[in-house]
Amino acid sequence: MTTDVVTVPPYTSLTAVAACMRDADVGCVLVATDDVLHGLITDRDIIVRVTAEGLIAGSTTARQAASRALVTVTPDTTLCDATALMRDHALHRLPVVDDGHLVGLLSLGDIAATPHAQEVLIALSNAQANH
Repeated sequence: MTTDVVTVPPYTSLTAVAACMRDADVGCVLVATDDVLHGLITDRDIIVRVTAEGLIAGSTTARQAASRALVTVTPDTTLCDATALMRDHALHRLPVVDDGHLVGLLSLGDIAATPHAQEVLIALSNAQANH
C-alpha cells in the first residue's frame, strides 16, 4: 500500500483538485478532513461526473464530485481478500482505513509489485467495469 497519499478537504474546488493531481502526478486524490476519509476522486470522475454533466470545476467541490460509497480495507486485510474486493467491485484502488482513520491506498501498481501479480491482474482485468 502507498502511505504517502494526496488528500484534499471536502470544500476544495475541482480546479484545485485537478492541479493537485497534476502536481503530484497522480490520478486519484482522497477527500479527507484530518485523516477521516469522506470520499475519493479520480481523474475519470472529474471528466464523467463534472465535465460531462456541464458543471463548472471552479465552483464544484471535491465533496460533490467524490465517490462516497467506498469499499475500504484495513491494514491487516490479506492481499488475497483485497484483490477479491477489487475484482468483485471492479476497482483499481482501495483506501486503507484503520479505526476510522485513513492510513493509505492500495492500488493495482502496489499489487503489481507482489510475487502473485500476474494472476491477480488477470483476474482483475476480467472483472466488469465499474460505471
